[in-house]
Amino acid sequence: MRTALVYHEEMTAARLLWDDPECEIERPERLTAAVERLQQGGLEQRCLQLAAREASEAELGLVHSPEYVSLMRGTQALSTEELQALSGQYDAVYFHPSTFHCARLAAGAALQLVDAVLTGTAHNGLALVRPPGHHSQRAAANGFCVFNNVAIAARYAQKRHGVHRILIVDWDVHHGQGIQYIFEDDPSVLYFSWHRYEHGRFWPYLRESDADAVGLGPGRGFTVNLPWNQVGMGNADYMAAFLHVLLPVAFEFDPELVLVSAGFDSAIGDPEGQMQATPECFAHLTQLLQVLAGGRVCAVLEGGYHLESLSQSVCMVVKALLGDPAPPLLGPMVPQHSALESIQSVRAAQAPHWTSLWQQGSTPTLSLSTCSPERRPSPVSPGGPKCKAAEAQTSAVLSSLLDRLHLCATPPVRTAIALTAPAAAMVLPPDILRQEESAPREETQAWARLHEALTQDTAFTALGKVLHLLNGILDGQVSSGIATTPAAASTLEVVLRQGLSHGAQRVFCVALGQLDRPPDLANDGRTLWLNIRGKEAAALSTLHVSVPLSGPMASRTPKLHSWLPFYGDQRGAESWSSWSRRRAGPGALERAAGSTVGDAAGGCSFWSAVSW
Repeated sequence: MRTALVYHEEMTAARLLWDDPECEIERPERLTAAVERLQQGGLEQRCLQLAAREASEAELGLVHSPEYVSLMRGTQALSTEELQALSGQYDAVYFHPSTFHCARLAAGAALQLVDAVLTGTAHNGLALVRPPGHHSQRAAANGFCVFNNVAIAARYAQKRHGVHRILIVDWDVHHGQGIQYIFEDDPSVLYFSWHRYEHGRFWPYLRESDADAVGLGPGRGFTVNLPWNQVGMGNADYMAAFLHVLLPVAFEFDPELVLVSAGFDSAIGDPEGQMQATPECFAHLTQLLQVLAGGRVCAVLEGGYHLESLSQSVCMVVKALLGDPAPPLLGPMVPQHSALESIQSVRAAQAPHWTSLWQQGSTPTLSLSTCSPERRPSPVSPGGPKCKAAEAQTSAVLSSLLDRLHLCATPPVRTAIALTAPAAAMVLPPDILRQEESAPREETQAWARLHEALTQDTAFTALGKVLHLLNGILDGQVSSGIATTPAAASTLEVVLRQGLSHGAQRVFCVALGQLDRPPDLANDGRTLWLNIRGKEAAALSTLHVSVPLSGPMASRTPKLHSWLPFYGDQRGAESWSSWSRRRAGPGALERAAGSTVGDAAGGCSFWSAVSW
């Protein structure tokens, strides 16, 4: 799998030429810090490196008016005084003689990334660009943004490559109103944005940033706004937003391309967002997106103004795109009450447009709007004095947190497979290791004593290979594995017990078909068991759930439920149980919430088994 990295050092040329506390945070070091961190971690060398090209004026015209493009072209010849005067006509923008060139490179980098992914040159990638783009509108610069890089990339993918359905995921902490305005009546582009909102009191202070702004005309339901109404949102809140809102809708939409407006002012330490999500959370979010559109994910840098947080988060995204395992998420995976209210508000607003959000047997319990009656905008704005104070206060917190991160080294083997005859004759891709070794015979015999079925020759041989594969995964030598066995139920129980005895804190097991949870497995909160079979849903306990194979989403995705992010610890599971009763009402277990599992439970191991 090839990951493209698109960049050009000339995008660092534009800089602020006068005093402006609001704009000074958008500086060239944002790019250089990210690139240096990628180089230090050996990540740049692992990517397909592409030098950004300038977007043509015709390509800019896919989104922007000819008059606006001409005005921006003219900034190249303006004096400093003239640039400052023109900048003052827009909200939170500054111009430099190199702005037009840098902005064309930024847009061109996004187009080059789309070309690489859609022609098969790369499977996915990241464009490191500035100035950012998601606030820019058809005829107006806004919020540090000159040309709308991601919107241009979407239109280009449609026109040049014939893509019909595009998902844009905007995880920047500010609402990307520019993208929303461009596509709000277009059902071919699904736009999802979460953003700091605070009931309309945070920049850009727009009514249309709220949850009940769902698009216009034929585009109704294709704008999905998730407003955060308080600061401090963390990993659990972000994961819950993806699993409760974005993924159900995205699977139903079935995009052919995913574009990410990758702003990292939503990460911990950033003065703009004042959020608590750690850099490794963005690795998990990226992994969740990679199950869409055949993995065709193009991320384009937007905001991010704390250099350490920005550069760490960029590295996490690149590692996820390269296929490296995501580090565990630290802390309890329990979303805040305010986050759950926002999520429920979005689900209620979007339910008329998406069957995956229907709540069987219940009605929404929250109002569609999360705005306060007064709607008084606060003076908090990009780069203001409050943001500087927040940056100083959170720098120490961020440094301490990053020091405590237990980042997972990339295992030397990406995927190993242990096969028994006749499957052993199958041809494997070149990057898959065929494992022939087995665990020591004494170890295999000890585990085989649990079940008579495992003492049979073929099952015994398969068990030895499974144990060897499992030990490699638990020791960090193998990232993932596949095994075949004639005794699935018995082998699965051994795998569970060996994993727990080896020190795994939490294990998530998905059993597809007629496989029952081992009756004497300890009910200590360390094992989450999901059965996918039959026609009826049942919650046998907080950590033992059965979901049906039948239903409107069954033909496309497994029914993995939105309680997954709450399985960070026992408290998370209990929180989900009480929250689902209070908020979701009857029939909650029947709702599909996407099909990605991965490491979304904050560091739990993931095993699956199939039996028919």
